[in-house]
Amino acid sequence: MHYFGYKSGELYCEEVPVKKILEDVGTPVYIYSAKTIRRHYKIFEESFSEVEHLICYSIKANSNIAIISLLRQLGSGADVVSAGELKRALKAGIPPKKIVFSGVGKSPEEIELALSVDILMFNVESIEELEVLGEVAKKIGKKAPFALRINPDVDPKTHPYISTGLKKSKFGIPEELAIDAYKRAKKNSYLQPIGIDAHIGSQITELTPFIEALNRLKKIWEELVKLGFELKYLDIGGGLGIVYDDEEPPLPEEYANAIIQGGKDLKATIILEPGRVIVGNAGILVTKVLYTKENILRKFVVVDAGMNDLIRPAFYQAYHKIIPIEDKYSDYEVVDVVGPICETSDFFAKERKLPKVQRGDFLAIMSAGAYGFVMSSNYNSRPRPPEVLVDGDTYYVIRRRETIEDLLALESIPAKYL
Repeated sequence: MHYFGYKSGELYCEEVPVKKILEDVGTPVYIYSAKTIRRHYKIFEESFSEVEHLICYSIKANSNIAIISLLRQLGSGADVVSAGELKRALKAGIPPKKIVFSGVGKSPEEIELALSVDILMFNVESIEELEVLGEVAKKIGKKAPFALRINPDVDPKTHPYISTGLKKSKFGIPEELAIDAYKRAKKNSYLQPIGIDAHIGSQITELTPFIEALNRLKKIWEELVKLGFELKYLDIGGGLGIVYDDEEPPLPEEYANAIIQGGKDLKATIILEPGRVIVGNAGILVTKVLYTKENILRKFVVVDAGMNDLIRPAFYQAYHKIIPIEDKYSDYEVVDVVGPICETSDFFAKERKLPKVQRGDFLAIMSAGAYGFVMSSNYNSRPRPPEVLVDGDTYYVIRRRETIEDLLALESIPAKYL
């Protein structure tokens, strides 16, 4: 459920008319609902309430520090994959002992930063990373708590670009090598194995892959315990899908029940890394119709947002529902909704039946709260849009619109070329 809907024919975010926000900040613009984020987080939290657990919101889904801070107020920790995300989490007030550091390519500098602030643990993805972790820990005189990210070779049945738990994936350590890797780590006094981790993919809409991955982790956990390892954390990652179109993902309660039942024999604190399921349907991208045009084969609605603002349709061929911000239309037509970028892949919908809009109308691209702004770029030298957070009848600009001057500020012309 989300808090976007029509009132008297006008689209609202919670108690604020979307049009009011547009009058203030223009388009394109990302708009988020605080009430939706709270609701989704609390459902997740309540679903796991009967077991020891820690929710570490996956910052890569939406990394605005206001969003992170809102989640911190609710008790969330953070899953980070870079020094930048780590510093965002810290600036938003996330306690270091609620932060896990994932990612296949952590640099020694990033590892040292995370060790220096005493994060909860590292999710280690390779034998060489484990060696570097030990070296950096020795250098600064601190033990490095870690879990190995296991690649369980489970098909999450999602888009191949966001499938991370197969043998051909770059992520994690094959389960066949896991026990030896833990034994190797135990010989280093600066490495502290405290858990096991897996993350098999994103936008997963079935329970079976989660259960299969959990069962494989359990076998490794039980073998390690027999070998004398004192493990505390079972990190099962994230990946639970949301509804974009006609998907039917498991409810958080169903997901939680499967995980709780599957792991009930282990004396473990479960770490969860939800991202999309918390913020995905809590955000929209609003865009203005610049032109309508027609060629022999197609009709086009040209809008002022582009693939640089929301790349998911171009990158993943992802579906996003599109609705007008005014519910006033009686005529419909089949159109392509496209942006101003000089790429054929710059589209938000193809051959979609939509209200017959005209120049100056506004459209809301739904379910844009996750992997929207965070994946945006300045391609075609386009400033990125602002982000607005609505909370009840109040809204806040939590990231201002970039200017062309912002884009030029980091560049310089050598004197030779003046």
